[in-house]
Amino acid sequence: MKFFNTAGPVNMDDHYKINPLTRFDLDDILMLIAQKKYFILHAPRQTGKTSSLLALRDYLNERDEYYAVYMNIEAGQAGRNDIEFVIKTAIGELSECVSDPGLSSELTNLTSTDSPGDGLSKALRMLSESSEKPVVLMIDEIDALVGDSLISVLRQIRAGYHKRPGSFPQSIILCGVRDIQDYR
Repeated sequence: MKFFNTAGPVNMDDHYKINPLTRFDLDDILMLIAQKKYFILHAPRQTGKTSSLLALRDYLNERDEYYAVYMNIEAGQAGRNDIEFVIKTAIGELSECVSDPGLSSELTNLTSTDSPGDGLSKALRMLSESSEKPVVLMIDEIDALVGDSLISVLRQIRAGYHKRPGSFPQSIILCGVRDIQDYR
């Protein structure tokens, strides 16, 4: 029996739905990805952001042009300004979201060996270099992070920007409730 879901991502089998790929301009998103852009998607709570990202991930992977990875970084919120906790949490989440078990294991090993100052950058480099296709990374709930931990994540993403697409994700989508201008 299907029902209207008002909590969390839509499960296509259980919930009534609107096609999540119609919630944004798919052509614009595809153009930004093709142009190797890093960009923000933001909207109020419970508007379908996560469902849309998951659908976009599946759409991109089915087209077989990119390797799209979705991760949710909300668990890092518990670390507040503890950069090491947040970076290890982010790498751990990334390791659970990749499809290659060997890469997942290598990423998990990073959580015990690398410094918080560049651990996420190293993980994203490993992800990109292990993929035969350009990587599109979707980081959901980015605005759950605050202060120094958010700054560390953003700086590590920025530090690898010039290495894309071969050694860093071609495109990164940061998704949350707030606009990037509010990330201070």
